[in-house]
Amino acid sequence: MSCQELTVGELKQKLMSEANLQIIDVREVEEYRAGHIEGSTLIPLGILPHRLDLIDRDKETVLVCRSGNRSREACTILQGRGFRKLSSLHGGLSSFSH
Repeated sequence: MSCQELTVGELKQKLMSEANLQIIDVREVEEYRAGHIEGSTLIPLGILPHRLDLIDRDKETVLVCRSGNRSREACTILQGRGFRKLSSLHGGLSSFSH
């Protein structure tokens, strides 16, 4: 199963209207500190399999990183652990700010 990808526009629309949404940022701490989506939760990709307790399985989950590669990998990891309401930000945060 492949991960659904959201465009920046779709994510911004969801952020304005979706109360049952969580954003998981899978970049490293330094990247997150340099800038992130307000309200997102940082869980670096390397520790993601060990921090599943931080992710609410009942909420729609959007995974983000810098370019979209790590978020797609994170999506695959979470799908393998039984998560279903997943999507990845197409183009990553580098496309979010433009």
